[in-house]
Amino acid sequence: MAYETPAANPPEVTRTLRLLYPAALVREPILTRLIRQFDLTVSILGAQIGVDEGWVELTAAGPSAELDRAVAWLKAEGLRVLHLD
Repeated sequence: MAYETPAANPPEVTRTLRLLYPAALVREPILTRLIRQFDLTVSILGAQIGVDEGWVELTAAGPSAELDRAVAWLKAEGLRVLHLD
């Protein structure tokens, strides 16, 4: 009898995040790279981007471990990441 193990299909979780962009990154395609690099579904809830700084509020859904890796990557890229939920 064949069945899928939980490790094969980890449950998805959804997190609400606010990404704070420094001036050096406001023109970089961070969200494009995030979506391409990680197995996540991203929905933008709001944003304000200026010349000197910006923020994007979003929900990200995917396996918990993948979300953790994505948040670590965002921080390594130079963004501040606030968990809103």
